[in-house]
Amino acid sequence: MEPAACKGRRGGRAAAAVAKENIPGWQDDGHADVDFVKEGSALRIEANGLAETESPSSPTPDLECDDQPNPEQCLTTYQVVRMGRSELCNHLTRLSLDTSGTKEVLRQRLKSYCQLEHRRKGSEDRSACSERPAIVRSILHASKLEPCAFNYICVIDFEATCQEHNPRDFPHEIIEFPVVLLNTSTLQIEDTFQEYVKPFLNPTLSNFCTSLTGITQETVDAADYFPEVIDRVVNWMRQKGLGTTYTYAILTDGSWDMARFLNIQCQLSQLPYPRFAKKWINVRKTFCYFFKVSFIQVTS
Repeated sequence: MEPAACKGRRGGRAAAAVAKENIPGWQDDGHADVDFVKEGSALRIEANGLAETESPSSPTPDLECDDQPNPEQCLTTYQVVRMGRSELCNHLTRLSLDTSGTKEVLRQRLKSYCQLEHRRKGSEDRSACSERPAIVRSILHASKLEPCAFNYICVIDFEATCQEHNPRDFPHEIIEFPVVLLNTSTLQIEDTFQEYVKPFLNPTLSNFCTSLTGITQETVDAADYFPEVIDRVVNWMRQKGLGTTYTYAILTDGSWDMARFLNIQCQLSQLPYPRFAKKWINVRKTFCYFFKVSFIQVTS
């Protein structure tokens, strides 16, 4: 759901938490956005935009193909994202994959194929693994990353009040506060937090908002106001040891959840912007950076 519709969605600067009730573990250095950045074979965090470099101490090796009559250097992930269109088409043809689309689409198609093969690896024996095309084996080998810098990822995706045509200054109020706790070591969801929130500035939901979010008037009428809900969010995070026992990061799809929804809600509720929400991973930006693709406007 995009900003033009109900949620005006997805965010940058987050904003919520009970006064003087902040999760420890973050240091406020004035930066609002954080993204994963690949550095050689490791991950690092950078607060001032994105930059990709090769690690001088551990350059990505070139691997030889062993299943072709004329051996050639196989491709690393680093090389795939920098291929020209003709190179991409050649390799996709070898793998019997579609060669139509833009250069960015072709790059993503090749990388996606290798990732699919990687997921299959767990259910295959070693002999079956050795029968994969050499290009797939080499890319999978080169794309292995060091463990994530965080123990947990908190995925947040707010729902907020809206109208079918929102004025520029429309005060979106959060009506659902969901958090999914992802263990980065196992990639398993360990727990979730989910509560609805009663709006007070515009307590009656528009028909468009209900249709878009699936949240009914009866649901928000029975919910608590934002200060009570954010207090329980903070306590839940503390119980999970986030920021104390374990490191963590907030993750959102875009910038609207934090920069718009949480920021506005904290101002409306007269609450300080929570420290835990001052930095986050913008998965939309990270995805585009990793696959070397650009944003596309799909609606008029």
